[in-house]
Amino acid sequence: MDSPMNRREFAGVLGTSALLGAISGSVAGPAGAHAADAQGPPSGKRPSIAMLVHPDMILLDLAGPQTVFSLLMAEVHLVGKSLAPVATDVGIRVQPTVTFTDCPQNLDVLFVPGGLRGTIKLMDDPETLAFLADRGQRARYATSVCTGSLALAAAGLLRGHRATSHWYVRHLLPIMGAVESPGRVVEDRGRITGGGVTAGIDFGLYLAAKLRGEDYARRIQLVIEYDPAPPFASGSPERADPAAVEDVRQRRAPLIKAAEAAARRAAAR
Repeated sequence: MDSPMNRREFAGVLGTSALLGAISGSVAGPAGAHAADAQGPPSGKRPSIAMLVHPDMILLDLAGPQTVFSLLMAEVHLVGKSLAPVATDVGIRVQPTVTFTDCPQNLDVLFVPGGLRGTIKLMDDPETLAFLADRGQRARYATSVCTGSLALAAAGLLRGHRATSHWYVRHLLPIMGAVESPGRVVEDRGRITGGGVTAGIDFGLYLAAKLRGEDYARRIQLVIEYDPAPPFASGSPERADPAAVEDVRQRRAPLIKAAEAAARRAAAR
């Protein structure tokens, strides 16, 4: 099997002139949802992206967007409370590259992955919430995938903003002042949130179009061959069998209840 295309190879696919144009902000997609933001980061620099890593996060929440960000030629910082490796839901550990203290203060993107068990801990962690609030207010975009939006909300970053999350906890967002908005990717005034787990790739491509232009994002999609064709029509509560939806809710009920309690504590602060 062919190995995945790396950043250097991807630059070759785009062509040198196209790549330089994209990095300088001169490659803009056609008029549409991303046209206004297709000029790249300020001063034409590589986008600066901080991705929070935390215990019990879902690895795919991180890896999906990170793959897109890598091909975006972004400067990616994996941010942890310390540099100690962090265990994920599948047991694979992720090594932070910077701590909260060393993370750049002014970012193009702050990103929070989900994983409900880990997210609940974040919602009660003053140090992490203070970091998110500080960098999120400064960042061009404060973003998340899956239950990561609950942490953004607990940090006060989603008050009055439309946002989404994993389908079985979306209803908790209004407790912390956000406006629940079902959708695969939801944007509202500098806040971009994605739905559950696999929505991370959709989110990554959406953000790539915002930062580099739609044409650039389309080429990334082609390189990673993102052309979903799931074997079952059961990937959302609207399409899945109602009995299966209720079964998942019941099995996750203790964690959902714990998340609600954390949301109410955050709202009270």
